[in-house]
Amino acid sequence: MTPIKIILTGATGMVGEGVLMECLENPNVSEILSISRKPSGKQHSKLKEYLVSDFLSIDINDEKLKGYDACFFCAGISSVGMSEEDYTKITYDTTLHIAKAVLNQNPEMVFNYVSGAQTDNTESGKMMWARVKGKTENALKKMNFKDAYNFRPGFMKPVEGQLNVKWFFKPFIWFFPVFLPSKSLSLHEVGRAMINVVQKGYPTSTLEIRDIKNLAI
Repeated sequence: MTPIKIILTGATGMVGEGVLMECLENPNVSEILSISRKPSGKQHSKLKEYLVSDFLSIDINDEKLKGYDACFFCAGISSVGMSEEDYTKITYDTTLHIAKAVLNQNPEMVFNYVSGAQTDNTESGKMMWARVKGKTENALKKMNFKDAYNFRPGFMKPVEGQLNVKWFFKPFIWFFPVFLPSKSLSLHEVGRAMINVVQKGYPTSTLEIRDIKNLAI
């Protein structure tokens, strides 16, 4: 199977860093372009970094984005303390802008979006973050990607050696895999599933925890 070239966002966050580490180790990935606001701190022959101050400033015709098979969109932010307007700008507007830019340069691209468990694709529920994530999922499905997959992981165990793990999260890392294994994944699994779905496809575009586990095998 031919190794893939990917664009990745979120390398300085927990999810993106974990997925990046899997991609660096995985022989089915040959090249990674990390788009972020600051350096990831990682050095590897596969890795190139594209630093931008604002994702919304990326030109839709930016040729640095050309020549890739997939985009793994792992950037995100907590909605705690945010207005719906501000959260929508970061979660919806930014994702769709990057999606349009990478698609413009790569018409046969697969787009993998890290959403979340309990995302509301009716866009009408009580949880603000779930509505906005659902709106984002729906918009990505309507774009002309070769395929677009919405990943809805639950608890994600970090990869050993990760730097970007919040201090308040660390005491709970052991709990979920032991007591709630059906509600948890490792970031190795998320990364492997993202790679495998590009190369093999999957029957559904919305990937719940069980689907991600199946794809990670």
